[in-house]
Amino acid sequence: MPSSQRLAQFLVLPELKATAFKKVQIASNVIQARKTSQFEVCPKCATPSSVVYDHRIVRLRDAPVRGQSMRLSVKKRRFFCKPCRKPFTEPLIGVRKGHRTTLRYRKSVLWACENFSDLSRVRKAMRCSSGFIYQTLYEQLQERLKKNLNYSWPSTVGVDEHFFTRRRGRAEFVTVFTDYQNKRLREVAFGKVKGELIAQLKNINGRENVRNVIIDMSDGYRSFIKDFFPNARIVADKFHVLRLLTPAINKRRVAITGDKRSLPLRRLLLRRRHRLAYYERDALDRWLLDHAELRDVYTAKEAMFSFYRIKGKNRAAKALTKLTDWLAHSKIKELKKLRRTLMSWRHEILAYFETRLTNARTEGFNNVAKLVQKRAYGYKSFENYRLRLLNACL
Repeated sequence: MPSSQRLAQFLVLPELKATAFKKVQIASNVIQARKTSQFEVCPKCATPSSVVYDHRIVRLRDAPVRGQSMRLSVKKRRFFCKPCRKPFTEPLIGVRKGHRTTLRYRKSVLWACENFSDLSRVRKAMRCSSGFIYQTLYEQLQERLKKNLNYSWPSTVGVDEHFFTRRRGRAEFVTVFTDYQNKRLREVAFGKVKGELIAQLKNINGRENVRNVIIDMSDGYRSFIKDFFPNARIVADKFHVLRLLTPAINKRRVAITGDKRSLPLRRLLLRRRHRLAYYERDALDRWLLDHAELRDVYTAKEAMFSFYRIKGKNRAAKALTKLTDWLAHSKIKELKKLRRTLMSWRHEILAYFETRLTNARTEGFNNVAKLVQKRAYGYKSFENYRLRLLNACL
């Protein structure tokens, strides 16, 4: 056997025997091969057959080797099934029915898409069209998800939304569900309306196994979780509670000093007081003496930060009651709204002191989603975006 033919035997698919090796062009090679099995099984009636009806030549594109294009020219046999009285073609391991490319080649396309910077480089390396690249890419991403996301709901889930696209002047959002146990995205759903979410997620098993769900303070998500995850405890995200008064502080500070984002006073107002130096606290207090409303809002903000430094749910419940009673005496509309929000979300806020769970991991995946969108300059198809995002956050 020539050395080139022995080398070709290592490159062909399993169950194939290389019969010839040809170099067609400088970077293009063709391997002739055939299958050597004694019989094949009819796909309809599962009857073994060794009667060869005729032969057909099938040309397949295989994964490149060191930049060299590889093609397989397989002489396939057609067997005759006596019970069915019809011929059938022998199958090939690594080639799906109707395809003219091997699975190794399609996986190579996926690897190229994930490692090359732009489509032109993928097209040049794999020597195929842009349409074939798109079709193969999302097909392989779907296959990967079937292997990695084939499990039920975990015990702890984080829920949040982010912007997807804008159609006809209307912003559209997607909702992400984070698996806190495996540190990955469990699912991505289009929209944030309860009916839409239930319709897209009802096929995933194990809803009754979910024990904790972390969300921002959204009434829509709270209603959805109560219906969809019947045994789950809702936890209000700590970050979203603490930032409730940030817009009110910025609004009053801008009215006094103007919109100067580099102003040192802006940072002092938003930072936690116990982390300020003594001279920074003194300067801030003297400046707030002339602005009573801003001083009250700032005091409420610091009370919120002090509240989250408490340990133990019972102590936190007493402190939250004391805080809402103090807010009831205020005439500032933002503080009145804060009191209503805290009372409406009391159980969800206090659940944090039992679990110490936040939505930080989900917010991190939202940042990954922005990078995925930016790299593709936006997506029109939600299905394609879902596949790319889930694979990016495995």
